[in-house]
Amino acid sequence: MSDATRGFIEGERIAKLSTFTLFGIGLVEVLTGQLSNSVGLTADGIDSLADSTISLIVWQGLRLSRKAPDERFHFGYLKVESFSALLASLGMVAVASALLYYSYLRFLEPKELSYPAVALVTLLGAGSISLYRAFQMRMIAKKYNLLSLRTDALNSIKDGSASFVVFAAVATTTLGFTQMDAVGGMIIAGYIYSVAYVSIKEASLVLMDACHRPELVDEVKKILEGKYAVEVEDVRMRRAGPYIIGIVSVAADGTLTLNEVGELKRKMKHDLRNQIEGLGGISVIVHPRDSKDTEQQGHSTFVRESKVCVPR
Repeated sequence: MSDATRGFIEGERIAKLSTFTLFGIGLVEVLTGQLSNSVGLTADGIDSLADSTISLIVWQGLRLSRKAPDERFHFGYLKVESFSALLASLGMVAVASALLYYSYLRFLEPKELSYPAVALVTLLGAGSISLYRAFQMRMIAKKYNLLSLRTDALNSIKDGSASFVVFAAVATTTLGFTQMDAVGGMIIAGYIYSVAYVSIKEASLVLMDACHRPELVDEVKKILEGKYAVEVEDVRMRRAGPYIIGIVSVAADGTLTLNEVGELKRKMKHDLRNQIEGLGGISVIVHPRDSKDTEQQGHSTFVRESKVCVPR
């Protein structure tokens, strides 16, 4: 089993677990928030329920990403993972907007809390569980370079941190500052907006094949030109799920036979896959040196500025 396939399986497992964990946390928080009359706790519960839906989207996205190419999707379903991250981020924006409006109304008309001790204990437990699960998720996302899972992990870290912010707001409210409960809800909305912005930006860049990692182009050139008598002229790469997929065009000795060119391409692809972590499909185009076709010349400026898209 390849590392990428193992990554998808591990990602599915943790996303599935996160879905049910966050749903349970959110349900408890909403019920306790209604009991204690805390808008901050209720908002945090709604946030957790929304996060469970986002984890569900990520879970299903990772599952679909493992499907093999078919007649309709010739390159497979790898970008479903990034598309899932985009959908999850848009969902976060909608939830943040609703929470901000709800908290604003409560800020205008603050109310006394009931059973504040119960609310504080609930927030403390919810925050601790969310952070523990989020750091597990982030570790797997970082190990296997899964964008949608990293988005979900950031969202869960935000969820856990927000619980502690609301904890402080509720604690302050019990001291007589009744509007602080609503302020806690507004802060949660701000957290969600910030995470959503970063996630939408990163997912959009991957889906549009944007490129901004020139150091990887340099690494490709160093590997090939350092070992083989070729000149790397064009490097075009993009992200698809956890993989880097690309095309490399090189100029070689024009006296090489077809068999020698085929063997050269095989060796170069083998070296690139072994030395560049996460490299999936890679095509190598070989043409005679000093005999470039018109299309290649037309892209000469682009080649010099070619960059690889691998979001950090």
